[in-house]
Amino acid sequence: MHSSTSKNCCPRQPYQSLTALWLRSSNRSWLKQIRHYKDGGKTVKNRVNYRANKTPSMKVLTDSQCQEILLAAEEVLFRTGMEYHDPQALEILKKHGCFVDGIRVRIPPFLVERALRSCQKHVVLCNSRTGKPEMFLEGNNAYFGSGSGTPFFRDPYTGERKRSTNQSIGWATKVLDAMPNIDFCMSLGLVQDVPLLVADRWEFEQQLLNTSKPIVNVVTDQWAQADCIAMAEAVAGGAEELRRHPFITLYLEPISPGIIAAESCQKVITGAEKGIPTIFTPCIMAGTTAPATIAGVLVQGIAESLSGLVLSQCAGEGAAYIMGGVYTIMDMSSTIFSYGAPEMDLMLACLTDMGHYLNLPVFGTNGCTDSIIVDEQAGIEAALSITMTNLSGPNLNHDIGYCEYGTTANLDLVVMDNEIVGMARRLTAGIPVNENTLSLDEIESVPPKGRFRNIWDTDWDDDEDFIPKTNNRNFESDLISRAAHDMWKSNGRKSLTERCNETVRDIIENYEPEQLPKDVKAKIRDIVEHAVAKIPGVN
Repeated sequence: MHSSTSKNCCPRQPYQSLTALWLRSSNRSWLKQIRHYKDGGKTVKNRVNYRANKTPSMKVLTDSQCQEILLAAEEVLFRTGMEYHDPQALEILKKHGCFVDGIRVRIPPFLVERALRSCQKHVVLCNSRTGKPEMFLEGNNAYFGSGSGTPFFRDPYTGERKRSTNQSIGWATKVLDAMPNIDFCMSLGLVQDVPLLVADRWEFEQQLLNTSKPIVNVVTDQWAQADCIAMAEAVAGGAEELRRHPFITLYLEPISPGIIAAESCQKVITGAEKGIPTIFTPCIMAGTTAPATIAGVLVQGIAESLSGLVLSQCAGEGAAYIMGGVYTIMDMSSTIFSYGAPEMDLMLACLTDMGHYLNLPVFGTNGCTDSIIVDEQAGIEAALSITMTNLSGPNLNHDIGYCEYGTTANLDLVVMDNEIVGMARRLTAGIPVNENTLSLDEIESVPPKGRFRNIWDTDWDDDEDFIPKTNNRNFESDLISRAAHDMWKSNGRKSLTERCNETVRDIIENYEPEQLPKDVKAKIRDIVEHAVAKIPGVN
């Protein structure tokens, strides 16, 4: 620290009364003279024990509560254990000190603590075309993207609910690529017009062709995972380039409570061996696949996440691991897994607090709704979840575009969510308070009944290390209407949903994502076409 520029002290100055300072300043604000001394033309702020919030934030759990939940989860792993349905995983865990009884594995607390120390503390995801880093999964950095695996989609031209197709995945990926506040992509569909055994390869091909943004890759089994990694390596320029500049993450879920299927075990091991980040996401319902209490849900979910972390670190020390979770309630009137319940938002804020406490990247959930269509309910549920997510700060936040409790993809909701994310990011961009933004000179220059200029200065934020996704200007949107009544009438009396739908159709018809080279496209197509032959037992 240079003593001449410290915010907590200033060099000794010859005594001058405030009155003298005021009288001697004819062309400067006297208030500024009271607040600052001048030394060689340099302003020194006289701030003592000064604190500033650069951004608003939210925290539900204290560190003491997080520690209590962690210790309870470690006790679950040691006393109750988990089931691993994969011989290789059982062998790895036994070799590293776990107690293996058939498929039941009990994990000593020291292995959990060792895994927490050894795993990668941050994950960087890159642009698939340039290899440049785009997403830094660490701390409270919040990024937003879609969900995957919806069996249905809402046709943007007819409004009909249809089975997801290869074309609908392509449409969805183009829309996601065009949205400025959407940072990564998941398939937002489950292809059903191609052979189902290889449908996940077709989905991934559509994603690779239609976006340069990072991709969360969801597949059915280890053979599909191998094919999709080969496709990603073709785009990156080889296995080593993908390892150094990853633009995909692997994705898996345990079967709650306490079961890790063979396919999931193999994905964890593959991610550790290949150096590709892995997302491990328990999807649990309070009162059905986890205890009814939120604290109990957290213990169950964190225990499952830590079981995946231990396997990851035993398979490859230092492997990149992202702790996920979709924690919610079962709606008793419909028995659905609710994606719009406020309890889900609260539980996931708690999950985020746990991730921050454990210093692990967090996979969150937001921008979704239980509503069948994009209506007022959808807007309420999506806005609440996105805002709470952005305030609490999980890193990789999926399920934008999910309607009907995760069964139907709706591109109109994707566009609407993009606007909500922009608003939420403006809320967390914060308010810079400094000599420039206090605007004393400007206030002094405008007489009573005068008018101020609506001009922003890019130098007003004096913290060079803080670059918010949305800057400190007023939020602007081409879709959110603030028109007067007559203007709204002249523009066709359109609702926000109608304007979002027009945007979707315009992107589908006119937007062109950055293309891959022809030889890379050919390699990807070859892998897709020969995928069936690689599946054991299938001719």
